[in-house]
Amino acid sequence: MSAIAVDVGARYVRIAHIGPHGTAELVGLPGAVPGEGLPAPAEPGGTHRTTALRAAYTAYRDAHGVPDQVVLVVPQRDRAEHARRGADTLTALHGTGRAPRFRALGTPHAVLALLRHTGTVTAGRYAVCDLGATEARVAVCAVTPGTVAVTGDARQAPADGYAAGFDAALLLSAGLPAEEAQRQALAAVREADGAALRLDVMLTQAQSHPDRYHDLAVHQVAGREITAGAVLRALARLTTCLDQVLDEASDDQPRGAAVVVGGAARFLPLVRHLTERQGESVALPAGVDPALAAVYGAALVAAGRIDPADRYPYAVCVGTHRTVAGRPRDEELLLSAAGALEPGGATVFAEADGQRVRLRTGPEGTAAGRPVRVRVRDTAGRRTAPVQTLLLPDGGEGDRFHVGVRVAVDGTARLVLQPLGTGAPSEYPLGSLPTDLKEVRS
Repeated sequence: MSAIAVDVGARYVRIAHIGPHGTAELVGLPGAVPGEGLPAPAEPGGTHRTTALRAAYTAYRDAHGVPDQVVLVVPQRDRAEHARRGADTLTALHGTGRAPRFRALGTPHAVLALLRHTGTVTAGRYAVCDLGATEARVAVCAVTPGTVAVTGDARQAPADGYAAGFDAALLLSAGLPAEEAQRQALAAVREADGAALRLDVMLTQAQSHPDRYHDLAVHQVAGREITAGAVLRALARLTTCLDQVLDEASDDQPRGAAVVVGGAARFLPLVRHLTERQGESVALPAGVDPALAAVYGAALVAAGRIDPADRYPYAVCVGTHRTVAGRPRDEELLLSAAGALEPGGATVFAEADGQRVRLRTGPEGTAAGRPVRVRVRDTAGRRTAPVQTLLLPDGGEGDRFHVGVRVAVDGTARLVLQPLGTGAPSEYPLGSLPTDLKEVRS
């Protein structure tokens, strides 16, 4: 089976798979920048994710054929919209021909899949800090043996970009335009052997003795000098923004250990600031570039090497009515156990003793239908949260249904009534199910 993962960034589109040695690696494609991926096509106003995805996937298909499985890495926030657009884009490219199976995976789940695969993270809380060109994102995650639940999520997207704004400030300090050629030249200087460590030492000296070291040249780009003082001033933009995102994401809950990924995570002074504030960060597997952590984790998921644990972490229940000894009784029926629902997966139906439960929707002739309450419960069953109360249409005296629930690729849930025998199922939207333990109350 050929399976790939795709991560569309602001500057590069990265496509990864499991290589011949059993580890995740970037797929070789014409025009790709080594260690980075395919440059994303720029459009007026910035890079358009759909255009970049279409171009990169077409390049892959031309070189390697149609894959069996595609996992698309999407931002945690607005992931439903990104997932829908991604699915529509890939489907349209195939027309009536064979299309791959498709699923979307949020960045924090992709990153934690990589770390869970290597046993680096276990049960506990983690703050996945995704520091990219355009924005800084932090997702606070609760990891259990079966699920990874995102309990807090925040982002800051400065008008001139996050890491991109940092680069622009450095170039402008040297009197250089913040254009692509200069950005690439700055990146090449940073990536030279030993450059990151030397810069870290110089900035430490400049912080300790600003009068002696602030004017020290730490980079030379296109014959112009960038000083330690300029780097420290630009760094303050990054750290201030990151601190705001950390505070917003955590709110009143513990953040846990930090996992730092994204292109800006290559910048040691920024990672050191995070470590000083948050404590020691979780180390990525040896040799993994932080900019590639998400797409490598998604490649492991695409190849079936690890379950992403992004199934819904709570049980879903529906209120029912029974008549016992001639008296009505309200009960609660378990539709889906905790961890059984997978976004984009099959409908999970209520069962008893291994058989699907048969229900009717209500007494015949009920004008407005019977109200049905849907709730979620934690694994201990002590805390619950309402989802929605639906009015289901009445059915005939002999009409019976199997009742279930499914979660679409975009994360929204549906209550499903499947008639016994023949007949199409009916679906009733439930919206997004609660995902934050803070929202689940007794």
